[in-house]
Amino acid sequence: MSLIPAGSAPAPRLHRAARIEDAVHQFIERRLGQGGWDVTIIPYAGYGAPGWVRVLGRVLLTRLQRRPRRRPEKVRGWRSFATLPVQHAPVVIEAGGRRHEARSDRSGFVDLVVETDLAPGWQSVRLSSPGADPVDAPVRIVDPELKIGVLSDIDDTVMVTALPRPLLAAWNTFVLDEHARMAVPGMAVLYERLVTAYPGAPVLYLSTGAWNVAPTLTRFLSRHLYPAGPLLLTNWGPTADSWFRNGREHKRATLARLVREFPEIRWLLIGDDGQHDQEIYAEFAAKHPDNVAAVLIRRLSPTQAVLAGGFPAPADGADGNASTAGLLGDRWFCAPDGAGLWRLLREANLV
Repeated sequence: MSLIPAGSAPAPRLHRAARIEDAVHQFIERRLGQGGWDVTIIPYAGYGAPGWVRVLGRVLLTRLQRRPRRRPEKVRGWRSFATLPVQHAPVVIEAGGRRHEARSDRSGFVDLVVETDLAPGWQSVRLSSPGADPVDAPVRIVDPELKIGVLSDIDDTVMVTALPRPLLAAWNTFVLDEHARMAVPGMAVLYERLVTAYPGAPVLYLSTGAWNVAPTLTRFLSRHLYPAGPLLLTNWGPTADSWFRNGREHKRATLARLVREFPEIRWLLIGDDGQHDQEIYAEFAAKHPDNVAAVLIRRLSPTQAVLAGGFPAPADGADGNASTAGLLGDRWFCAPDGAGLWRLLREANLV
């Protein structure tokens, strides 16, 4: 994601796939603008520290609801992707009494760091755009005195998704009713205990999932009593220089960014052994050992590992990252659920 500031230099030539996508969006936007669709802003939770805040949101075309429904309908995943971005829409951000002007990018996203003075804790900033109702976006301002933060994966760490097996992933993402999604046993309790053990610690959720599902994920986390926190997702589809985004690079880049933004925070990194969390966390710990408080890996069952496209973990619980486990000493933990991970943390006197 990127923001296009007013008066910026022309962007470099886009990848062919991106140009095709833009042409399709522009054609559909012209047609929908004449058929009862209107501009709306989807606010995402942001984060920051005293003096600055990262504001996240998206400008979309949506169909107006002319009359309320008598009964709530099932929310299928595909509805999250039935949207159309408003490209280069002017957006005004009001934060802490300051006004900032910018434009959404080619995918309708707003991702901007602005100067502001907001007190630590949950605050809000206002986003507005011509033709859309103003909305308030929550932002978590991190206290500079805090030294511990929680960074968590989502898929198969807090929510059972069985990714990345293509057919099952498509079913879970596009067809399954959002209320049918299952939480990983014990993980919500683990997170609540962590924020109790480290009062004020920020909780961020990092995933390769698309921003389209951010509202669904936010409702899921709230419904299953996970601590509130910003989602750090990515955009599906062509990029400016390639056909598709790289999920692993998204996670690596986000971790590197958090080190630059919060150099004094040591992160509790939480993930699972079904995808690439161990590899990514191992690389991060090798480069930034002073920014890692501990690594917590949820070990999938043999069946879950196969569904997720991997292999069952060894019976002895080895994590396959012996060098990093040695680097972190007794700060690399593996267990099948939240209760097991909490027990290991307590035995290591880290909580």
